[in-house]
Amino acid sequence: MAVTPTRMVLNKLKNRLKTATRGHKLLKDKRDELMRQFLEVVRKNKELRARVEQGLTDAFSAMTVASALMSREMLEQALLYPRQSVELGMGYKNVMSVKVPVYEFKTRDTDPADIYPYGFAHTSGELDDALHKLALVFEDMLELAQIEKTMQLLAQDIEKTRRRVNALEYVMIPEMQANIKYISMKLEENDLATKVRLMKVKDMVLEKAHDFRYP
Repeated sequence: MAVTPTRMVLNKLKNRLKTATRGHKLLKDKRDELMRQFLEVVRKNKELRARVEQGLTDAFSAMTVASALMSREMLEQALLYPRQSVELGMGYKNVMSVKVPVYEFKTRDTDPADIYPYGFAHTSGELDDALHKLALVFEDMLELAQIEKTMQLLAQDIEKTRRRVNALEYVMIPEMQANIKYISMKLEENDLATKVRLMKVKDMVLEKAHDFRYP
């Protein structure tokens, strides 16, 4: 092993092992909590995706009926100049040290009728229904985009944390434990060799000073 078997190195390794063990526990706790948060987001994503898909299906069905009842030119003219505009803001929130996006949807005007950029005299009620359903599903679509980005970021951090936990658990900590055991054994061998040498020196001194010998 490429370590110097000294007490200073042994103490450093023991301190590093203590720190690595504590870090391993903290990382495992973080990984477990990230997994819990991730599964919760996955569940919410599944529910929201189903709602968005149903909302889009309803809106497109209504638009198909409106297209059948109105001429193409009339439909394009009705939708040519929108009256309502939207603003999209983005912030961040911290989930277990992971910065995930938070989207904020806001319309320029609060009047719900502004989603209809036309008069009602020459358009069908199905077109009104289609735009209303699209307006309802838009916020769900934005939330779905936010949740899916959150899932992606959490999955990346879970994988990174998992690799760090495995590196500590299966590589660094066992290697430090093996080095500590090796150095401890070497130091014990050195201590025993030192004691044997001292006993021999003592015997030589006694023999020389008192002409004494062990039988």
